Amino acid sequence: MATFFVNGTEVHASGNEKLIRFLRDELRLTSVKDGCSEGACGTCTVLVDGKPTRACVPTTAKLEGKQVLTVEGLSPFEKEVYTAAFAEAGAVQCGFCIPGMVMSAKALLDSNPNPTEEEAAFAIRTNICRCTGYVKIIQAILLAAEYLRNGSVPQAPDHWNVGSHVHRVDAAEKVLGTGQYPDDIYLDGMIYASAVRSAYPRARVLSIDTAEAKALPGVVGVFTAEDIPGMNKVGHLVHDWDTMIAVGDITHYLGDAICIVAAETPEILQEAKKLVKVEYEELPMVRSPQEAMLPDAPLVHREGNLLAHKHIQRGNAAFAIAKSKYVLTERFSTPFTEHAFLEPECAVAYPDGEGVMVISTDQGVYDTQHETMRMLGLPAELVKVQNALVGGGFGGKEDVTVQHHAALVAYLTKRPVKVKLTRAESLLIHPKRHPMEMEFALGCDENGIIQGVAANIIADTGAYASLGGPVLERACTHAAGPYNYQNFQIDGYAYYTNNPPAGAFRGFGVTQSCFAIESLLNKMADLVGISHWEIRFRNAIRPGQELPNGQIVDESTGLVETLLAVKPYYESTPYAGIACAMKNAGVGVGIPDTGRVLLNVIDGKVHINAGASCIGQGLGTVLTQMVCDATGLRRDQVVYERASTFNAPDSGTTSGSRQTLITGEACLRAATQLKEALGDQPLEALNGKEYFGMYLAKTDPLGADVPNPVSHVAYGYATQVCLLKEDGKVDAIIAAHDVGKAVNPKACEGQIEGGVVMSLGFALTEQYPVVDCRPTAKFGTLGLFKADKIPQVKAILVEKAGLKLAKGAIGIGEITSIPTAPAIADAYYRFDGQFRTSLPLENTPYSRKK
Repeated sequence: MATFFVNGTEVHASGNEKLIRFLRDELRLTSVKDGCSEGACGTCTVLVDGKPTRACVPTTAKLEGKQVLTVEGLSPFEKEVYTAAFAEAGAVQCGFCIPGMVMSAKALLDSNPNPTEEEAAFAIRTNICRCTGYVKIIQAILLAAEYLRNGSVPQAPDHWNVGSHVHRVDAAEKVLGTGQYPDDIYLDGMIYASAVRSAYPRARVLSIDTAEAKALPGVVGVFTAEDIPGMNKVGHLVHDWDTMIAVGDITHYLGDAICIVAAETPEILQEAKKLVKVEYEELPMVRSPQEAMLPDAPLVHREGNLLAHKHIQRGNAAFAIAKSKYVLTERFSTPFTEHAFLEPECAVAYPDGEGVMVISTDQGVYDTQHETMRMLGLPAELVKVQNALVGGGFGGKEDVTVQHHAALVAYLTKRPVKVKLTRAESLLIHPKRHPMEMEFALGCDENGIIQGVAANIIADTGAYASLGGPVLERACTHAAGPYNYQNFQIDGYAYYTNNPPAGAFRGFGVTQSCFAIESLLNKMADLVGISHWEIRFRNAIRPGQELPNGQIVDESTGLVETLLAVKPYYESTPYAGIACAMKNAGVGVGIPDTGRVLLNVIDGKVHINAGASCIGQGLGTVLTQMVCDATGLRRDQVVYERASTFNAPDSGTTSGSRQTLITGEACLRAATQLKEALGDQPLEALNGKEYFGMYLAKTDPLGADVPNPVSHVAYGYATQVCLLKEDGKVDAIIAAHDVGKAVNPKACEGQIEGGVVMSLGFALTEQYPVVDCRPTAKFGTLGLFKADKIPQVKAILVEKAGLKLAKGAIGIGEITSIPTAPAIADAYYRFDGQFRTSLPLENTPYSRKK
């Protein structure tokens, strides 16, 4: 037994377990987040005798007599300080890393009350953040130091109109760790469940022997595909993903679930999983699209290895390129990338009458509901889904991973259950960014004006479809770039393999094709004899002009303004790289895309209900600002409710940079009705009333036979510049983004900073190696940027009127990551003359030694 002190209280640990498990499971101090249990992410940082310590490393036996401090143990004034500082700086997005950041900050400020920016960054060097890019967290630490020195905290902003800087509605619960993510939920009688995964990327399951596992005391059940009451196949768009692999069926990748074990404790669960005996017939695997397309290739799915083919053509690209004065052709390659959100996938489910309730961390509660209904064979009213806090997504939480498993176990056992992926399982199971092999041809006239572009893209979509079709489509439709020319042809192919599946990832395919076209454009500028900035300025799409897809862009189009904003920085050094990008806001291409919001007046307050997941981008704050702006109500009169399928209307998936615009416009429409009904009455006069707003973003299908199809209701535009130091290290990224209208400017900046740092890794350091369909990375080896290694990131908001929706706001979540990699590649091209065509870039100061 060890006796030590937690937040000043003496505690006794009878066993010898990891400190994180004792703090969370025994003391219920859930500010201590379990991000990896590998000592690599820092979300579980606490202070042990005043020193930052990752709680997943020490065991309780080694803590005899020591003092352990968590966020819960901060003084009331410290809690006020850190909450105000992190909220004011805009440092809170998904929030999962923030309590750990706060504890590292406290350790610094206790010993150094007036740190420099560099010292603040160094203090959190072992705390990973995937959302913010660290910029605003560092600023928050410096603000906290100022508040502590002054002995007071300034009053929070109280002007909640659109365009104002306000504190996020969920900042306090995320800073102090009081808000609940699914893993923070402990229910009476709760059991734990987990899947036994395939031993081979491709193999036939001959038998599953569960007898020994079932006989282990404390095991509640072991379930196979035969226990599924509905359909075994799920899938976001294509129903090809096995909930579990049945006896006689063939596995598709190492992440396939063979059976699900449920037990009274996590310890018994792990022991029981080892007792399940599975007999396999190992089969030849498909390692790559090149293998998948061979005539005699094994079939990953019976329907064939080609998931999708996209052909997009306007004008006559081949003729235009052939007649061009300058022509370039290059091949480009981009790799798998892991989302590395800080919160691993977790769901809690429990029986609810004849059905189930699922508490989830995902990007679409209605998506989870539809998948679960199909698997359980239940109607919608018997499958309820509620978002808890979501610890990051970036596209990686669009597919179900644990939600349907939790629902199945709760339904079969009639017990509450928690299903959680370990970090190793998360790295294996959820879909990644698609690797792509691309060949691009570009033709320009003597002035550098683009005449035509032709391209061929081959994507590895892995074991399951996920969103491989739409990702490929977006990679193709945006491969033309944000320029004004009319000869464009592209063919894209997505192939099934036995690799981990690939799906949605911030940028949604455009990140890959933008790297190719923007890099090629830089090489073309040298051939023509003009600057890399100038070739973009000459070709940039302007209001009233046609994009290569034929859409006439509106007055909000601000690409030229972003180019002008970065020009002084680009011209400040010889080692400057540049790239532009555009990205759709909204699903578009004729697919129904509807935002819905229900405003309920209860006890003199307006409750915002929208079935749209807030995953750290700040949707709850945006909708609150929309309501306050439209009605004139105070912030304390408005309550944002988390997404659910039973209190909120379906507002679509949080994907495609769509929620601020699509659901924001629906919210404005509902708020306008409320304002008209309110008149001069007090809000209490409307108690019991509700106001429904809906907006359908109507667009034309891909290939529509109309002269100027509307592919998307809005586009965002960006120009980013990378500046290198003399030693070849990145000095700064200047990121100018056309946001239409910044609903909350600091939140917009935070999205830009986070997206830029995410793609710094994509360009320079991140690797998710896969050998014979087996990923080999751990969280600590992914190559994620840390706070003390990031360059300066300067976000420039370009606000341009013209979009008559959502107060003019254009979604910004995805575009922030798109032009970064080609801008960095261009800077190195200027630095050493080496034209790099694959990521991560080779022969840079960041390259890993082989």
